[in-house]
Order: sequence, then structure tokens, then C-alpha cells
Amino acid sequence: MKKKTEQEAPRNLLKDLCGSDNGLYDYLSRNLYETPMTAISKKDLDALTQEGERNGNFGPAIDKAIFESSQHEGEAAKYAGIIRDLSSKAIGAVQLERQNYEKQGLVDRVASLDHAIEQHKFLSERTEDVLKVASKFYAEKMLELDESTERKERDKKRSHAENEEQVLKKRELAGRNERKRELRKMGRKERKLAKQQDKLDQAASEEQKVARGKKREAAAQEDLRIREKQQQDRNIRQDERSESSS
Repeated sequence: MKKKTEQEAPRNLLKDLCGSDNGLYDYLSRNLYETPMTAISKKDLDALTQEGERNGNFGPAIDKAIFESSQHEGEAAKYAGIIRDLSSKAIGAVQLERQNYEKQGLVDRVASLDHAIEQHKFLSERTEDVLKVASKFYAEKMLELDESTERKERDKKRSHAENEEQVLKKRELAGRNERKRELRKMGRKERKLAKQQDKLDQAASEEQKVARGKKREAAAQEDLRIREKQQQDRNIRQDERSESSS
């Protein structure tokens, strides 16, 4: 039997999607993943189905089929047929396992398998409803993943710019200290000309520093704008889900 390693899906999103359908919510809260890209097997559906036929565990194949359906708009009917077939095979495998435990008198284990059979029957009977909600759920999860990836990339660029600025500061300080030592070795006339050039160089350096600061500030403002827009979009989607389920 399969074991879910991910935490149950957040009640707010699933509740919005399932509305008052408690049976659907109960099933999906146990069978959808917060991080599908890491939680669901990378193997293709055929390979997972073949594994299930060998070991009696069709859970990974069912998870894969539900997720794939959410990623292939317009192919829900195709995946509904696949999932019903997998559910039927899963029920058969669990029933065989149940018989073995029943012969051994393992009542608790038999009860657990009875629940698993009911879960597979529910999926078979409510496949279209499951796929409809799962499609919306995973669309939201994938969008969150994209936003998180983009946010991490912006954070990485900001961190790089800040580190680069610190390196430049240390380099400039070391350069000034070295320049002071050089000036002490110069004659009066040479030192005067050198100081004039240093002022020009310092002004140019300061101008570049200001430009870099403005660039970092602009990037920070853009990051804030993106975060606020994404939050607004999330709120809109949440309101739409609440309205459609009410």
C-alpha cells in the first residue's frame, strides 16, 4: 500500500475548490501533493503502471495520471479512462492482500485495507470531479512554483550585486591606502598633480557607486511590484474560487 509523505493539502485552497463536497475534500486532501514536481515520480505512466502490475501498488501510477491530466488540458476524458482502469486494478490487488491478512486474523490491517478499497472506489466513481479539482489545484501549485523560482532568481541577483558592492568597497579602501603610501614617496609637484588626478578618479568612482545604488534600488522596487502584483492575483483567484463554491 502506498504511503503519502507530503503533508495534507492546505485546507483553504482545497476547501475553496471542493466547496461543500466533504467527500471530495476528504479524498483529495489525502491524495494531492503540495510539491508535485518533487513528490510525484519522474518515471513515465506506462513504467509506473507496469511496476504496479508487478508489486500490486498502483498508487504512484494513479498519482502520475492525475497530475498528467492537470497538465494536458482537453485530455481529461482520456485520463479518466486510464484512472478508472488503474483503480480497478488497485482494488483487485488490495482485495488479494486483504484476503491474506484476513486468513491471518489481522483485523486492524484488514480494516485499513477496507478503507483503501473504499478510497479507490470513490476515485473510480468520482473520477471527473477529482480531475476537475486536481487540475485547478495543481495549476495553482505550478504557478506558485514558477513564482518561487523567479523570486529566488531575483534574490540571487540582489545578493550578487550586494556582495559585488562589498568587494568594490574593500578594493577601493585598499587602493586608497596604497595610494597614500605612493604619494608620500612623490615630490611636491608630482604629488600635487597626482592628487588632482585622484580627485577626478574619486568623482568618477562616486558617480559609478551612485549609479550602482540606483540600479539596486530599481531592482528592489521592481521586486516589490512583482510580489504585490502576485499577491493581488492570488487574492483575486481566491475570491473567484470562493464565489464559485458558494
